Amino acid sequence: MQLYPAIDMKGGKCVRLTQGLFDNIKVYSDTPADMAKLWVSQGASYLHLVDLDGALAGHSVNEEAIRAIVKSVSVPVQLGGGIRSAEAVRGLLNLGITRCIIGTRAAKEPEFIRELVAEFGPERIVVGVDAKDGMVAVEGWEKTSSVTAVDLCRKMQSYGVRHVVYTDIARDGMLTGPNIPYTKMLTDETGMDIIASGGMSCMDDLQALYDQGIKGAIIGKALYEKRISLPDALARFE
Repeated sequence: MQLYPAIDMKGGKCVRLTQGLFDNIKVYSDTPADMAKLWVSQGASYLHLVDLDGALAGHSVNEEAIRAIVKSVSVPVQLGGGIRSAEAVRGLLNLGITRCIIGTRAAKEPEFIRELVAEFGPERIVVGVDAKDGMVAVEGWEKTSSVTAVDLCRKMQSYGVRHVVYTDIARDGMLTGPNIPYTKMLTDETGMDIIASGGMSCMDDLQALYDQGIKGAIIGKALYEKRISLPDALARFE
C-alpha cells in the first residue's frame, strides 16, 4: 500500500482544515518545503500536495511553495487544487509535478479527463473524487453536484484513468477513521487504484485499509498531531 504524507497549502503555509472548512484552519509550518523534507527524511516515497487557495480560485495560487517543494525533494509528488485546464497540467508537469489531480472539472465535464489521459497518459492524470453522503462535491467542496461517487469512478475507469483519490469530506481532518466500506466498494467495482483520503487517525485505520486490499492512503492531520509515526507506518504497510 502506497502511503502519501499530505501537505496542504494556503497562503504559502502548510495548514490543515477540518471537513474542508476554510474558517477552521491550523497552521503547522510557514515553510511547506521544510515539511516535505521532513517526511522524505522519515522515508516517504511519494508526497501529496493540495493547493487549497487554488481549489477555490480555479487556478494555481501557491506555485512558489510548490516549486520550492519539488526542488527540495527527490521523490515523486502529486498535486491537486484548481487544476482545470490542459495548459495548467502541462505547466505543472514541466515544473516537476509527477501527477496532477483533477476534481471539479472531472465532475462537471468528464470528457475533459478523457482528453487529458489521451494527451498526458494515465500515470500523469489522477481524478479526485470528493464526496458528501456519496455525492460528489466541487469547487473547494463549497458545492455538491448531482453525480454519485461510484458513477463518476465508473466513467473515469472507462476513460482509462488508473488512479483516484477518494475523500469522504465528512471525515476529513476529523481523525475519525476513513470510510473503509465505500473505499473498498469503489476498488472492487472499478479495479482502479483507489487512494483513501480523509479521517486517517491511527495505525489501526491503515491496517484496516491494508486488509481490504486498498492500494493507497493519504495521511494528514494524524502525522502532524503525531498520532501516526510515518517510519513505523512505512515499515508495516509500504
